[in-house]
This record gives sequence, structure tokens and C-alpha cells, in this order.
Amino acid sequence: QVQLVESGGGLVQAGGSLRLSCATSGRSASSYAMAWFRQAPGKGREFVAAISWNGGTTRYADSVKDRFTCSRDNTKNTVYLQMNGLKPEDTAVYFCAAHFSLVTTAIRDEYDYWGQGTQVTVSS
Repeated sequence: QVQLVESGGGLVQAGGSLRLSCATSGRSASSYAMAWFRQAPGKGREFVAAISWNGGTTRYADSVKDRFTCSRDNTKNTVYLQMNGLKPEDTAVYFCAAHFSLVTTAIRDEYDYWGQGTQVTVSS
């Protein structure tokens, strides 16, 4: 079992930055590939970014590429999402997720564990 707790969300103006954190705990948490998804009101949960268990591989949705950076510190059991150049369309609840695999995936249904989410609101 793996527990995930997100933090760092909030209200920011367009063009601003936020850093989300996802604290992980439980069995072999550092062995999991991790990802961030987001869900805007009335929309489905969409892939944002993923990182392999050792941080060696990352992947991003086209909509956030060159603006968001996903990283992890396995000594602190924490995964991060640095978000720069935020846009109103980035407004959503952001979730972190864990997938017991050596490789990353953007497929939502392949993730085994989810956090409760943190709200990000970007004003224009």
C-alpha cells in the first residue's frame, strides 16, 4: 500500500508560478513511477507529467511542455511539479499518482494509487 498526499496548490495570477509536492509513504514508495494528472470542472482527468522511479525519465503533456517540470527526491519520498508561466486553462485539481513499474505511462488506468488532490486556480 502506498499513500500519497499533495500540497502546494493555491491561487496565482496568469504568468505566475507554483510548486506542487506529493509526499509518498508506504511499501517501496521510491520504486514507483509517479505522475501528475489534473481535472478541471466538468472535464475528465488528464495526464500532465510523469517521472520514472529514479528520476531518469520524464514525459509531459504537450500543453505543459516547456512550462512544467516534474522531479523527485527519493531521500525525501517526495515528487514535485514546478509550474511556471501558468495560464487560466491550467486551473484544475491536481492529483499525483503511483504506478508500480520501471517505466512511465500517461495512461490513467494504469496507476495504482492516487492522492486526494490539490486545487490550482490561475486568474487572468
